[in-house]
Amino acid sequence: MTEPTTPENRTPPPTARELEDEVARTRAELGATLDQLATRLSPRYQANQFARATRQAAGDAGTFVTGGGLPATDPRRKRNAQVLLGAAAAGLALVVIVVVRARRH
Repeated sequence: MTEPTTPENRTPPPTARELEDEVARTRAELGATLDQLATRLSPRYQANQFARATRQAAGDAGTFVTGGGLPATDPRRKRNAQVLLGAAAAGLALVVIVVVRARRH
């Protein structure tokens, strides 16, 4: 059960200054959140993130090919390296098919 509200256990209402401070903090937080969203949704940011992930996947794939294995700590990095290795294998298979067909003619 809750205690009945009495003058002794009631919290005083916030002052105008406290309310203004809270509104200012909330506006600042909202502004920062909107800035983060605008940055994350910008095409330049997305392109930079894609390029970084591709470079990282290429490095991880190179490590795998040289016997270092795939990254075990980050499943996303492991998946990206596997996708890159799969795409490279598919590209190699396509080149082999084209060369074999060209030699037959």
